[in-house]
Amino acid sequence: MFKIAVLISGNGSNLEAIINACKNNIINGSVDIVISNNPDAYGIQRAKNHSLNYKIIDNKKFETREDFDRALVEELKYSNPDLIVLAGFMRILTPVVIEAFKNKIINIHPSLLPKYPGLDTHNSVIKNGDLKHGVTIHFVNEVLDGGQIIAQGELSVNPNETEKQLKRRIHSIEHILLPKIVSKFADGSIDVNNIIYEVF
Repeated sequence: MFKIAVLISGNGSNLEAIINACKNNIINGSVDIVISNNPDAYGIQRAKNHSLNYKIIDNKKFETREDFDRALVEELKYSNPDLIVLAGFMRILTPVVIEAFKNKIINIHPSLLPKYPGLDTHNSVIKNGDLKHGVTIHFVNEVLDGGQIIAQGELSVNPNETEKQLKRRIHSIEHILLPKIVSKFADGSIDVNNIIYEVF
């Protein structure tokens, strides 16, 4: 069975999308563990609702980023997942994690990378009058949101659209695209040597 580790920091709606895709056999695999750096993340409750293994590793309890990452690696090595999915995980990983799980970590980011790495992407799109917005799934490397792109989903920005409205529409793309890409990892049709896989 293809084992997935999902790392979260907040609401966990993309986690829920992956769980449901596993249950509905869209993904030929299972969520083996959910890890949160935030003890108050609602995604933890989602994991509990589905009787999944979960672990809270509170980054505030570690002196350095590397110390936190070593604890994360220890937990992930115990689980030994086939794929690690960063689904709203608000931490920049150091080489401690990236080297331990090379080419096995993917992230979903709410912009059409390489545009708008980092935070506040929806506001940037509106402020700059962009006509297109979207999401990117990419491999994780040492560069913030700079790893090889696997897939992108795109939408047209509506005139006078608010940030909240845009964010909601972006989430709806994420919840379709991320399970679809994870399923392709599970069946072996995506790996680090693949070029961009356009879905939308």
